[in-house]
Amino acid sequence: MVEENTKKELKKARIIADYQFGAGAGEILFPDNVEFVLSKTRRIAQIKEDGKRIATLRSFDGLLTLSIEGAKRLQHVFKYPGIRVVMNEESSEFIRKGGTAFCKHVIDADPAIRAYDEVMVMDEKDGLLATGKAMLSGEEMKIFEHGVAVKVRHGIV
Repeated sequence: MVEENTKKELKKARIIADYQFGAGAGEILFPDNVEFVLSKTRRIAQIKEDGKRIATLRSFDGLLTLSIEGAKRLQHVFKYPGIRVVMNEESSEFIRKGGTAFCKHVIDADPAIRAYDEVMVMDEKDGLLATGKAMLSGEEMKIFEHGVAVKVRHGIV
């Protein structure tokens, strides 16, 4: 069920975003007019604005997963290399369609990324390709020649 935001829910969502992505992310992701989709237990499930999903709150760990809309908001605030995995041109179209991002195609990655962090997958020109879950640290993604770097959750196409 969708409810108008309450100050308590908005504050909680912003605190989680600041913790997960860095100071200021909460204000950028969740303006005052966001709506909360609550679970049956009345906990935040999704956060939307004008019907577009910005993020989902995972129940098992209390962290956010980003939609493409949420990633676009963070992309303009957190400058390169912040929460980014940069892929080569060869793999860009595949990833844009929701394909897995493999280490052999990684050009660069934010060294602060840890395994299981929510990340933005970018092309060489800092264009957003997808969002997903990092499977390795940023440094490992750059070094490894084999394996999954990011499990893509949402491609832009």
